Amino acid sequence: MTDHAPADPASTDAAAEPTGRIVLLTTSHRVAPGVLSWPAWRTLRAADRVLCADPGHPQLPYLREAGIEVEHEAPDAHALVDACAGGRTVVVLPGGEGDQRLTDGLARLAGSGRFSMPDLELLPGSYDLPGARLLDVVQVMDRVRRECPWTSQQTHEGLAKYAIEEAYELVEAIEAGDRTELREELGDVLLQVVFHARIAQEGTVAEGDGDDEEEEGAGGAFSIDDVAGTLVEKLINRHPHVFGDASAETPEDVHEHWQRTKAVEKRRESVTDGIPLGQPGLALAAKLAGRARAGELAVELPRGEGVGYELLALAARAEEEGIDPETALRAAARVYRDAIRAAEGVGE
Repeated sequence: MTDHAPADPASTDAAAEPTGRIVLLTTSHRVAPGVLSWPAWRTLRAADRVLCADPGHPQLPYLREAGIEVEHEAPDAHALVDACAGGRTVVVLPGGEGDQRLTDGLARLAGSGRFSMPDLELLPGSYDLPGARLLDVVQVMDRVRRECPWTSQQTHEGLAKYAIEEAYELVEAIEAGDRTELREELGDVLLQVVFHARIAQEGTVAEGDGDDEEEEGAGGAFSIDDVAGTLVEKLINRHPHVFGDASAETPEDVHEHWQRTKAVEKRRESVTDGIPLGQPGLALAAKLAGRARAGELAVELPRGEGVGYELLALAARAEEEGIDPETALRAAARVYRDAIRAAEGVGE
């Protein structure tokens, strides 16, 4: 004869009744408050209780406008499970960082096997759009600019050298074919853009750059939104074959559209206008040759004594053949570096 322990009446009752449902409703701070998915609104309206521990949660004013009552409570896992007894649905609005304490507590209860757990659902109320993390970059940069002793003192002029360094490191990552390094270096280049835009937002210029009238005439303060807006306008204007009624069948057609539109925008007197003379010599020579060729100008290369003129001729020839002389020379230089290291016995 086998003895059976008497069943716990409370356990039997708990198993018999519906266990209810817990919904963790997440939202993205990168999407305007109040813009929620239809499943989110439907769940909020049908819930027996809606709980939010943060009285400053950005969604609360919009939920109130929609007639949804939100209780400012921060229940622990036990209290939340009890609130679902009888088949009730409880929606929890976590803060921006989530609620690790609550989720860990629910996981422990479920793992113990001693409780009849409600259904647990994670419901995204809003989703990030592509590019949404750029908003985080702007937000973080703003705080760092205000609170970091080093960052808060930087100027456009002081940061200029870093822009050049980061650009070279990006080129090196591209040529090395390292995707992980490429991702990081793209971020470093983006940082330069956001950093300069944040400084420009303050409307400051370096000492001696001109009086207030000249500063105002130069455009004064601007923000990252102004930078992005100018870029968007430029991309649209220079791609009439995409956003307008022009046609372009080949890359050469696109290049022609781009150069023609840019000439109108810049009102340049010469094809050489806008070419930065401070760039590396081979790149400068190739750029000048390319502009002359695109403008159909029959200009002979200057001839003179010395390696400079020889390099000028080589750069012009490379450009005409569709070769970037800087890239070609770097590739050859890397081979030369490897030969030097081999002669030294390094890396063997």
